[in-house]
Amino acid sequence: MTQRIRPATARAHRAIAALLAAWLLAACSDSGSNTPAAPNVLFILADDLGYGDLGSYGNAEIATPNLDRLAAEGVKLTQFYAGSSVCTPSRAALLTGRYPVRMTIDERGVFFPDSTNGLEPAEVTVAELLQGRGYATALIGKWHLGHLPEFLPGAQGFGTFFGLPYSNDMDEPQYPGEVTPPHGCNSLLPTCRPGAPLMRDGEILEIPAIQETLPQRYAAAAIEVMRDAVGEGRPFFVYYASHTPHTPLYASDAFRGRSRGGLYGDVVEELDWSVGELLRAIGELGVDENTLVVFSSDNGPWLLWATDAPVPQGGTDSGSAGPLRNGKSTTFEGGVRVPLLARWPGRLPAGRTIDAPAAMIDWLPTLAALAGAPLPDGVEIDGRDILPLLDGSGPRDPAGESRLLFYRQDNSGLAAYREGRWKLKLPVVGGESIYARFDHGDLLFDLEADPGEANDLAAAMPMKVEELRRRMLELDAGVERP
Repeated sequence: MTQRIRPATARAHRAIAALLAAWLLAACSDSGSNTPAAPNVLFILADDLGYGDLGSYGNAEIATPNLDRLAAEGVKLTQFYAGSSVCTPSRAALLTGRYPVRMTIDERGVFFPDSTNGLEPAEVTVAELLQGRGYATALIGKWHLGHLPEFLPGAQGFGTFFGLPYSNDMDEPQYPGEVTPPHGCNSLLPTCRPGAPLMRDGEILEIPAIQETLPQRYAAAAIEVMRDAVGEGRPFFVYYASHTPHTPLYASDAFRGRSRGGLYGDVVEELDWSVGELLRAIGELGVDENTLVVFSSDNGPWLLWATDAPVPQGGTDSGSAGPLRNGKSTTFEGGVRVPLLARWPGRLPAGRTIDAPAAMIDWLPTLAALAGAPLPDGVEIDGRDILPLLDGSGPRDPAGESRLLFYRQDNSGLAAYREGRWKLKLPVVGGESIYARFDHGDLLFDLEADPGEANDLAAAMPMKVEELRRRMLELDAGVERP
């Protein structure tokens, strides 16, 4: 089924024209200089992948040789934090470098096919910054920041979009004045066929998307963007946002039944295969040493539990948080601490493990600095340039505090605070989400000694609790709400 939706807004056309002019100006002014070429960036984001799902993070059931290669040839972060415990706000944090509470997000926590809003066009994304420096920009995979035309990737700096407008378990998109009947299937089961559409830019190519073939098509589309950019002598920024291993789980014939990790493992191993294809293409294009490859996940694994103890649905549909507590939709470590691998031959040391904290909000200022792009005027950026942390030349925070705020999965307010080795988790009444229906008071953890958050120190250290609460509120006071 093919359906056309409205073309890009006039704002998008003006932005593209302005960015093209900026690129031409930059190209002219840089000609003849001795400045090294701007690096290419391939940023790969998994969906609901757990901290313990990769071989390099201790998984012995799922084979991830290509991702393990990234760890062996680059750096591995053991304390990297997603922008949120669920996907929409986490992706907004990645692209803007800002805490998602600064933005208007659907009150249900994520955007749905009937949502009428999306990432505000006024927000400046890393794609817009890099596009302004002459980069070829592409989003391949899952967007989930608004499906109406004015919110699609083309309005936020991406020259190419090929993928799903939201999660793979969601149904056909609704537009103002339309009422689409629910598809009617249990989205946790692999027999489900939700109506999520596959799109190219503003055009719907198929409903429902044939999800078994998406990893192959995504890899081919990403390689095409990279090949075209290299052929044109332009740097590229490819944001490959896989929809896997979010449920429902689909694997192609080549991978189904192959993994010792069950169907979930099949899907992760196919994602690993696509990473290998992209790495092979980068090598064949001769840009290996000028390409930063980053891999992470938008949040922790979707464990689907009813009590404090995780109970995976069906045994194989959920990932693993490894040694961490709980998972997606909570601000325990298992919900927000995710894998982070970064490889850049010649710039980042091979085989280095970094135990210091960093966060998804750090990537916009980091990539902007690498591309020589100024940060947007009049915008508060919460992240920091972490290249010194990655290459070993300095810390993320010169003061050594690494202060980070964590907000509730529905973006409604504060949930936790990290400062140095300490983490304060605020009281929960009524559960953090429908998937985590347990309550607690203040919780205090020493994450250096207790990364699994098994030993609550709040009762024994009340003064530390109050100190962290005060400093958390001071930091949060500077985070404006929309």
